[in-house]
Amino acid sequence: MPEGFSLNNLYAQYAQGALERKKFESLIIEDILREHRYYNLWEKEKDTRYDFVSWIYPRLHNAVDNYKVSVGATFESYISTLVRWSFREYRARLANRQSVEYAVLTARESPNMYVHGTEPVYCENESAIISEDEIPLKLAKNPRQLLILVLKCYYYVSDDFLERLAPQVGVDKQILCHMIDTLRRQRIKRHDYIRIMQERIHSQYFRCIIYENNLRVVQRDTMLSQKLEIQLEKAWQRFRTMRKRYSNIRTEATNQQIADLLKVSKGTVDANLHALKTRLNKNKNA
Repeated sequence: MPEGFSLNNLYAQYAQGALERKKFESLIIEDILREHRYYNLWEKEKDTRYDFVSWIYPRLHNAVDNYKVSVGATFESYISTLVRWSFREYRARLANRQSVEYAVLTARESPNMYVHGTEPVYCENESAIISEDEIPLKLAKNPRQLLILVLKCYYYVSDDFLERLAPQVGVDKQILCHMIDTLRRQRIKRHDYIRIMQERIHSQYFRCIIYENNLRVVQRDTMLSQKLEIQLEKAWQRFRTMRKRYSNIRTEATNQQIADLLKVSKGTVDANLHALKTRLNKNKNA
């Protein structure tokens, strides 16, 4: 500190009214920045010290009002303790923010971030979920079969694809779009559930990456590292469980919903989908 400079003397001047509040707080800030080694702040990262001082300023403002001489500690000790403990909190928050940023950057390039990969193919459980590019047009012997198949996997069908598909099924594009929209309205609750599940899986994945990054920077074989290891294992286990639960969510329309939409019996829909499944399995085994 400069010779003759003391926070205790400054506070005495402020208490007597010889020093304005704004000037008094400004001198405290200058002292913290000038004597950063005394306050155990970073010695090299000057920008970080300025960021910390900006962050702690509201606390310093309130600390001036809350300080009482009768407590026994000098004003200088009072401010020094406040700054050091606040710096620990600031550093912890900064580390956590860096972990979150690292998690976001890592997740962008990680295949595990995706809730699912390619959509499953029409298979044994009477599901007709297939991707747009894999819809087996040649397997549908008549337009009705193809229409039923499209309605079954409506969740993965885009409006652009419907425009190309309408001539194949012998249905006007507007009518076909109306059918798809009807199924979407009927199944809006399921769509909301799927969306919420996706968001939860993404959040859980971020949480796992953050735990991994925190574990990487702490000292090994300590109580903290052991606690983080347990948290990390539980977080990954929950992530795997959530993905498994998500993979079992049925996104296709029910056969009864398709039958009601086309005004045919459910048995007709069952028979057409069964025929398509049988042809698809034969082609696979050929």
